[in-house]
Amino acid sequence: MAPRNMKAIEKTETPTPEETTPLTIAKPSGKFDLSKFKAKRAAAIANVETLPTPPPVHNMAAAKDFVRLHPDAEAYWSDELCFVSVPIKGQKQNSLHLIDEDLALRFLESGEILRRRLALASKPNDVFFLCEVPTQNLDNIWNITNVEGCEKAKTLWTKVTSRKSEGAEGYKITFARDPDSFSNPNWPTQSLGELIERAFTGRMIETEDHPALRRKIGAKQSLS
Repeated sequence: MAPRNMKAIEKTETPTPEETTPLTIAKPSGKFDLSKFKAKRAAAIANVETLPTPPPVHNMAAAKDFVRLHPDAEAYWSDELCFVSVPIKGQKQNSLHLIDEDLALRFLESGEILRRRLALASKPNDVFFLCEVPTQNLDNIWNITNVEGCEKAKTLWTKVTSRKSEGAEGYKITFARDPDSFSNPNWPTQSLGELIERAFTGRMIETEDHPALRRKIGAKQSLS
C-alpha cells in the first residue's frame, strides 16, 4: 500500500534568507592606530640607574663565604688609601671614613690612621663588596694569611676563616671543593673609583670642618 501523504514525504525544505546570506566580519571603523600599543614606560626604563647599590666594605673573613676578587688588580685594586674609624651617634659600630692623608697626619694620632687597599670582590651569585686588603705590618701572620687569601681569590673561590678557635694565629685558607661550583662573577662595568665613591658617599673627609673629623678629635660641631 502506497503512503497516504506522498507529497509531504517528497517535499524538501527551503533554506531561509538568513541561511543563504554569506557570513561577513565587520571591518573596524576608522584607520588602524598602532600608537595604542606603544610601550608607554619605555622612557622610564631607559633612565633606570645603571650603577649598582653602594657596595659594603669589609675584609675577606667578614664575608663568611667563598669569595672572588677581581683578577685585574691594576684596574680594580686601589692604591693604599687612608681611613679613620669614627663613632656615630645611634650606631653600635664605628663608621669607616676615607680621609685625606694630610688632614689625617695633622689631626690624628698615627695609630688612628688606617691604611689599606680596596679591591672589588664578590660572593657567589654576584653579591659584590669592596674587600679590605692589608698593606701594613705584612710580617704579621694575620695580615700575611689575609693577603694570601686575597691573592688566591683572583682565580679561585676562596674562603678565609679565623683560627682562633683552634688556639692558632692567622687565617685558614680553603677553596671550593669544585672549582666550577659557582659561576664566575658578572663584574660591574663601573670603574673602581665610581664604586668607592658610591660606597663612601657622605663619608669622605676632605676638609678640617667635616663633622666626622670634628667628632673624632673632640671638637665642637659647627652650627653653620
